Amino acid sequence: MQKVKVWDGFIRSFHWLLVIAIATLYFSAEEGMMELHFVAGYFTLALLLTRLVWGVLGSKTAKLTALIHSPMAVLKSLKEGDSKLGHGAAGSYMVIAFFILLLVQLLSGLMTTDDILTDGPLVEYASSQVVEWAGWVHHNNFDLLFYAIILHVAAIVIYRLKGKKLVKAMVTGYADKEDRGSEIKVTKSPWLAVVIFVLLLAGLMVTWGSEPFSYLFS
Repeated sequence: MQKVKVWDGFIRSFHWLLVIAIATLYFSAEEGMMELHFVAGYFTLALLLTRLVWGVLGSKTAKLTALIHSPMAVLKSLKEGDSKLGHGAAGSYMVIAFFILLLVQLLSGLMTTDDILTDGPLVEYASSQVVEWAGWVHHNNFDLLFYAIILHVAAIVIYRLKGKKLVKAMVTGYADKEDRGSEIKVTKSPWLAVVIFVLLLAGLMVTWGSEPFSYLFS
C-alpha cells in the first residue's frame, strides 16, 4: 500500500469551511441575525463559485467531469465498492446534489425579503410574485439540504465501518491505495483557487455585502 495525495488544499478547505458556513447560516436564520446571515451567505456563494471554477481548472479529483458517472457505475460502486481516486460513482451523485441544492439556496436567498427590514440584493429587480416564490423555495429547499447532509453523514459512517476512512482523507489529503509501482500525481497547488476565492469574496462584500457587514461590526 502507498499513500496517495487525493485532495488538494483548496478542496479540503472548501469542505470544512462549507460545514462552518452552513452551520452559521442555519444559526443566524434561527436567531434572526440577518446581517450575519447575509455575510455568511456571500461567503458561501464565493466559496461555491470558486469550487465550480476549480472544477474546471483544478486537480484531477476536483474536476466536475470526474463527478459524471452512469447509473450502472453507481450501482456497481454500491455493490462492489469503488477503488478510483477521489469521489466514487455513488459519492459523485451526492456531491452534484449538494452543488445543486446549495446553488438553489443561495440564489433564492438573493431574491428573498422578510417584508420588514431585510431584502436580498436582487429583490428590487424581481416581481413580487418571483420574490414570494423565492422565499418559499429558500425556506423549503433548506429542508432538502438538511436531509442531504444527514444522508451524507450516514454514508460516511457506513464507509468507515467498511474500513474506508473518508474523513481522514479529507483532513490530511491522503488515502491508502494499492502500490502501482510509481508515484501518482493527481493534485495541483491550491493557490490559484485561493486567489479566485479572495477576489470573488472581495467583490461580493464590496457590492452586496458592504451594508450588512458594516452593521455586523458597528
